[in-house]
Amino acid sequence: MAHNATKGKIFLKGSKTYFTSSIFFPPQVREDVFTLYAFLRVADDLVDCVPQRADEFYEMLKKWRAARDGTAAHDPVIDDFVALAERVGFEREWTEAFFHSMELDLLKKEYDTLPETLEYVYGSAEVIGLYMMRIMELPGESEHPARMLGRAMQYINFIRDINEDIGLGRRYLPLRDSMLTSLAPDETRKKPDAFRRFITEEIERYLGWQKEAEAGFCYLPRRYRIPVATASDMYAWTAATIRRDPFVVYERKVKPSRLRIVANIIRRFAAIRECP
Repeated sequence: MAHNATKGKIFLKGSKTYFTSSIFFPPQVREDVFTLYAFLRVADDLVDCVPQRADEFYEMLKKWRAARDGTAAHDPVIDDFVALAERVGFEREWTEAFFHSMELDLLKKEYDTLPETLEYVYGSAEVIGLYMMRIMELPGESEHPARMLGRAMQYINFIRDINEDIGLGRRYLPLRDSMLTSLAPDETRKKPDAFRRFITEEIERYLGWQKEAEAGFCYLPRRYRIPVATASDMYAWTAATIRRDPFVVYERKVKPSRLRIVANIIRRFAAIRECP
């Protein structure tokens, strides 16, 4: 129980939306989700802090690989994740891809083309959809929607966190086909129309992936669909808020309140559909 409480604190610190949504999973699934996100968040925090803790990141990677091959890490975050991976059948390639994307945060600062960005997104977000698919024991048909949900949510994070990423010297959104050379506020405020057009186009890209993701919601049993759909709805709310005023990303981090999340969960109970 103490380990679960610690994982819950790590999870909550990383994402209020995911955490609040996940508490509506059945107990075993909720515990598995806490184990998953604690592992992901610890690794992510090592590359997102200032200064970055590269040595600790590579040590975590080394310990995970050893634990995966049978040598316990004596770290509950790592060992519990490895036990979960073995029990539900995570592919090793997924976690290697996750660590690759986290390593890119140590090595790469800007992404100039969409394929570059999507390489990062696969390991940082799409594989999380695949992890969740295995935790919830979903059919193979749900694999593509699961990946697209991770991709869509990550892309909204890139848009929402433009200003925060500037502070870290990063830019994940490709500018090659835009009229912008930077997303720094002094640049975008000189070209407000170009920035608004850019954000609108990026949100349209997100909406396309979101539509592909939502096509797979019908594969989710009711007890899983509510928390997953709620998290998705909250990202859609974030996207809509930013679309109305793109410059809000420089003023605050757009996030739904806990009240909004809970209200959405209640609404979702009345909006269930099955796959045809």
